This record gives sequence, structure tokens and C-alpha cells, in this order.
Amino acid sequence: MAILDTWKGYDEVFLVDAVSSKSKLGTFQIINAVQQKIPAGLFNTSTHNMSVAEAIELARNLDRLPKQLLVYGIAGENFQFGETLSPHMNEAIEKVVTHIFSHTHRL
Repeated sequence: MAILDTWKGYDEVFLVDAVSSKSKLGTFQIINAVQQKIPAGLFNTSTHNMSVAEAIELARNLDRLPKQLLVYGIAGENFQFGETLSPHMNEAIEKVVTHIFSHTHRL
């Protein structure tokens, strides 16, 4: 629930999280969460009280989405609490950050 307060007051939000996907480990996909719902099962693993997808849909129902919400889902492999990031995930995060910076500099 805290995520709704975190993006309050921001027009553009980039959310990055690991996803359970059949995609190659470390690959990422981008979802415009304002224009479409998060695909079922993509964010089904969470150490929080609700998944990212559930929080986004709650925000949508409460009319509390930012004007733009891009969700970057990185295909992960180990979702155990307290695990460190694998080298594949570290590389993927660097690619996502590069993509976000290139996107924001075009705006």
C-alpha cells in the first residue's frame, strides 16, 4: 500500500521489479500500466502484503495512478527472501537504468 503514497505527486513513475516469467533470465519487459493491466501471474511472487500488480490495480480503482507509470519486469529465478542479486540480474538492472535514462532525456 505504501507504493501509492510513494508515487503521489509524481506525474511520471518508473517501477522496476523481478518477475516470474518464462523469458530468458535477466531479460526485461516494459508495461505501460496506465494504458493496460499487468498480465496475470507476472508479479505473482512477493515478500509484501500484496503484489505489485495488485497494488497497481488498487491504485487504478482508487484513481491514484500517476499520469505515466512504466513497469519494468526483469525475469528472475530465485524469489527467496534475503537472497542476493545474481550477476544476470545485476546486468539486467544496468540495462533497465540505461533505458530509463535514455527515455527521460527524450522527454
